[in-house]
Amino acid sequence: MLYSKIEGVGKPLLILHGFLGMSDNWKTLGAQFAKEGFEVHLLDLRNHGRSFHSEEFSYDVMVQDVLDYCEFNNLKKINLLGHSMGGKVAMFLSVSNPDLVERLIVADIGPKYYKPHHQFIFQGLNAIDFSKKPNRNDVEAILKKHIDENGTIQFLMKSLYWKEPGQLDFRFNLRAFNLDTEAIGKPLLENDLFEKPTLFLRGGNSSYIRDKDFDGIFRHFPKAKIETIPNAGHWLHAENPLLFFELVMQFLK
Repeated sequence: MLYSKIEGVGKPLLILHGFLGMSDNWKTLGAQFAKEGFEVHLLDLRNHGRSFHSEEFSYDVMVQDVLDYCEFNNLKKINLLGHSMGGKVAMFLSVSNPDLVERLIVADIGPKYYKPHHQFIFQGLNAIDFSKKPNRNDVEAILKKHIDENGTIQFLMKSLYWKEPGQLDFRFNLRAFNLDTEAIGKPLLENDLFEKPTLFLRGGNSSYIRDKDFDGIFRHFPKAKIETIPNAGHWLHAENPLLFFELVMQFLK
């Protein structure tokens, strides 16, 4: 079963993090949603955070994991929010199980195909040899040789933990990701359709959802609304959390 943190009482709101992230990334916003009358479920998807590791890694199995979680927790009607890879999981789940999802929020990812674009990140991560027992500064120095953006480095450093005394590791399953670098780029199928209220939020400085992608979004999600959060990139919920929260609450209420 997927690891989760549950907070608040009310209508279930499931939040799915992005690739290489974890539920902790949503801790602050999750608490805010809980105060507004939602039972917030912050999930760690497979191969991330404190959830189980598996060499099987695809949208099909991630969707099934979330469905199993809903069944285990007796969740019948949910609101679903997903960022990046988590947004793709949310889209795939919604088109295949529309009776389960009442409202869908997708943060900075579209239903289209995305070609692999994490090469430099993978180079940095794979350059770390944890058998040499590096400390946190050593790990950060290695990542800096391969990754220019400090925000990305700090995001990755959040998944670093002490596996045992003197032994660091990442919480995510890098080995599984190395096996199939195409897995998270998969598009929705041509006839996939979700005809309930949907909110797409994109970062004004992000290239993940462009104006030319709008037609594809409306084809799969005819009741979609698309909003742009200015002065924010791909991590729009972290870079402009006030506006992100405000737009999501307007949509959910």
